Amino acid sequence: MPTPEFVLSIREKIGHDLLWMTGVTAVILDDRERILLCRRADNGAWTPITGIVDPGEQPADTAVREAEEETGVRIAVEGLASVLSNPPLVFPNGDRAQFLDLTFRCRWVGGRARVNDEESTAVRWFPLDDLPSMSERMHRRIAAALGFSGRTDFAVGGAQSREAQNGGAGDSGSPSGRGSEAASDPS
Repeated sequence: MPTPEFVLSIREKIGHDLLWMTGVTAVILDDRERILLCRRADNGAWTPITGIVDPGEQPADTAVREAEEETGVRIAVEGLASVLSNPPLVFPNGDRAQFLDLTFRCRWVGGRARVNDEESTAVRWFPLDDLPSMSERMHRRIAAALGFSGRTDFAVGGAQSREAQNGGAGDSGSPSGRGSEAASDPS
């Protein structure tokens, strides 16, 4: 997986220190309600389409760009399904990073799905009831996109509280006071 030039430039300055980045996940559905997944070349895992937001790029545009670059499909972004911080990770070269993931529900609008770059070894449409094995984090992103109803899922205080799960009152951490109603469990 090639490292974006802007990340390499930052790494020259900060070395292996923790780098905070924004990533996107595009959960793409077709007209038969199948989901498009790719098998990553770096670790063999099946995932929705993912990518790093370039400086100055709008995150929804990143989802559109990554879908076309990685799979050859054109998509329409329907909504922002979730905003969650991932735990820090360490790459094999010692670089440390942490991602804020923005998961978008997307709809296929054209193009034939195929391996379109070196980041994937396979690309395939899967029926929702026959998904391959994947990480719990990816399952949560898919669930957020499939359950998207116009409200974005997010975490408050690192985890969803019982009060938020039950729709209770309290400080939601959002200016509207509605954040706890939309919170999702990030674990």
